[in-house]
Amino acid sequence: MSRDTILKERWDVLVEKLSSQFSDGDPLELDAIIYLVGIQELGQYHRKYKKDDKLDLMHIAICRLLEPYGYYEFDYFDEEGWPHYKVEEELPTLKSGEQTILMKEAIVDYFVEKNYIT
Repeated sequence: MSRDTILKERWDVLVEKLSSQFSDGDPLELDAIIYLVGIQELGQYHRKYKKDDKLDLMHIAICRLLEPYGYYEFDYFDEEGWPHYKVEEELPTLKSGEQTILMKEAIVDYFVEKNYIT
């Protein structure tokens, strides 16, 4: 099986599993899944988030997701428990579709690492 086929199959399984757990089965979009990763990484599940917090959660998620690719490195937790990352390598200029594939691959790898999917 090609790498693209495996990624698509794993992505579909992940979206179905997360959607049934967090959105009553309505398919979650990429941004919603990134947001969930941010909440997971912050570990503060039962609080209300303001709009700015939601953007920060997505930033945390993107940093964490792209860390294994060498783009970011975890730096420290601040006094409120928020993780901070430093840029290790600038992201290459990617077309929209290429960005989507990179993020889907990173998300699938993250959830495989967490044993949420296989």
